[in-house]
Amino acid sequence: MNLMRKLEILADAAKYDVACTSSGSDRGAVKGKLGATQAAGCCHSFTADGRCISLLKVLMTNVCAYDCAYCASRRSNEVERATFKPRELADLTIEFYRRNYIEGLFLSSGVLGTPDYTTELMVETFRILRDEYGFRGYIHAKVVPGASPELIDQMGRLVDRLSVNLELPSQDSLALLAPQKTRQHILAPMRQIADSIAESRESRVLAKRKSVFYRGGIQRAATRHPFSPAGQSTQMIVGATPESDYQILSLSAALYRTMSLRRVFFSAYLPVNDDARLPKTDAVQLNREHRLYQADWLMRFYRFDASELLDEANPFLDPTIDPKANWALNHLELFPVEVNTAPYEALMRVPGIGVVGAQSIMRARKTATIRESHLRKLGIAYKRARYFITCNGQYAGAGVAMTRDALRPLLAAPINGGRHGRRADTVLPNQLSLFGEGETFASPAPATKSLPGGFPGQAAVHHVARREPPVAWSLS
Repeated sequence: MNLMRKLEILADAAKYDVACTSSGSDRGAVKGKLGATQAAGCCHSFTADGRCISLLKVLMTNVCAYDCAYCASRRSNEVERATFKPRELADLTIEFYRRNYIEGLFLSSGVLGTPDYTTELMVETFRILRDEYGFRGYIHAKVVPGASPELIDQMGRLVDRLSVNLELPSQDSLALLAPQKTRQHILAPMRQIADSIAESRESRVLAKRKSVFYRGGIQRAATRHPFSPAGQSTQMIVGATPESDYQILSLSAALYRTMSLRRVFFSAYLPVNDDARLPKTDAVQLNREHRLYQADWLMRFYRFDASELLDEANPFLDPTIDPKANWALNHLELFPVEVNTAPYEALMRVPGIGVVGAQSIMRARKTATIRESHLRKLGIAYKRARYFITCNGQYAGAGVAMTRDALRPLLAAPINGGRHGRRADTVLPNQLSLFGEGETFASPAPATKSLPGGFPGQAAVHHVARREPPVAWSLS
């Protein structure tokens, strides 16, 4: 099998792993037009400074010894199988990087033979990239459940981030849909990664303290390569089993607290297999996934607790209104708040005011009394926030009763951003525009280079498919 075919198979099989934001299409090169994309290849992630970077997202192999009900690569499926050799994948990554198509690698895998053998192939790929090529780009690796601690340690010293997929929100669901995987095989590597990250961080701090200063410069104390410096994350499938949003968010909160996770990813269940254990539906719960991400954001950055957003009496998020607005409607006794005197924590709870907006208000009110005109300039969503605030004692949502029945339709309505900022409204009469009607601009087709194995010299873009309750996971 040639390298191009392997890439097509293994990049397509990797689309179900949600550990970075992704989008894409499949358009070939056309004479007289510029650029092309392919379904096999790239996804996107974001750096700490906000830059969007492209990653080559593939599986090491889609051969798998496991037979998980929800997985497209499961053992019982009749699909075309392929496996990269470590050298092939390392060379492919470098070739894409040299052509500025990608800035890093995202690698997951099926279980080829045993977890240890599969992990050895992945580790060898990373070793070639780091040691032989001197590659310093971003690498994100998925740990194969059941791999030995020694191999996980080697992998963690070679990559930037590690992930262990939790897969399902409860132990009962895991036993039903993925019987070859166990709670111990998943939680043990997560604990090892969390402990190793903490130890690596402490050793780097101690190394800085033991640095020797002399006239020629600074001599650092010897240290090992940092272990997974970008932390660890996990992924859960939502909708394949009957767990509630309350159970899912409570589990996420426990993982953040006990495993020091950087991110929990939610993947709406995508029906790709015909299995009696799976729900009989073709609907993909994308809106539920979206609400879970919003609630997760509130827990990580807005200091909300899962029990504040949901409880056993109301275990599911409202599909028509965002979790923060729903919380505010359930606690109208706390509103309105005065923007000139309210503490930072209270401002953060106002729908329409985010972290940056609350910080801007705190700074601005030190030098002036904040009024409505000021709030509109501070970058908050004033059309939502006005129902929950007062400006210098004046209620900003005059004419609307402070009741759930009156406010809920206003918060559930689609946001109308208005016409400000539209290019059509800012073009002056007789102004030359590159976007005038009937104008077309053609560029000569660029020369195409080929990669080893017959790859066309165009950037590839990967498409990611979005895709009585069981007892929740016990992390003890």
